[in-house]
Amino acid sequence: MTPKIRNIIIFTGIAAIFVLIYIFFIKPSPEEPSLVSSPSGTALPNIDGSPATANIPNDISATVNEDFLALLSSVKNITLDDSIFSDPAFSSLRDSSITLIPDGTEGRPNPFAQFGSDNIIAPVVIP
Repeated sequence: MTPKIRNIIIFTGIAAIFVLIYIFFIKPSPEEPSLVSSPSGTALPNIDGSPATANIPNDISATVNEDFLALLSSVKNITLDDSIFSDPAFSSLRDSSITLIPDGTEGRPNPFAQFGSDNIIAPVVIP
């Protein structure tokens, strides 16, 4: 092995060690992200709908409802331009899908099963 290749391998190994030290010892651990949070810091209901340990004030749930209704009304106002369907380029598109026919060499029914425990079932061929 030439000294140049040996130096590259040593440098890469040292760099990897520094990266691992940073990841495991120096980098601060991220806080657990919350999918739903409230401005007052109170606990929100659990995902399964069961009540949380703290109650949510009515003004927060009203704000959430108002935000949801505003978002819903903005979604209802979306209009799509359907002129693309009358475009000659769209109407000239053809279906080029192919039908795949198994050739009989697909392998074991369960590739993770122990050898000798395969239940070989003859494939049903529909003419």
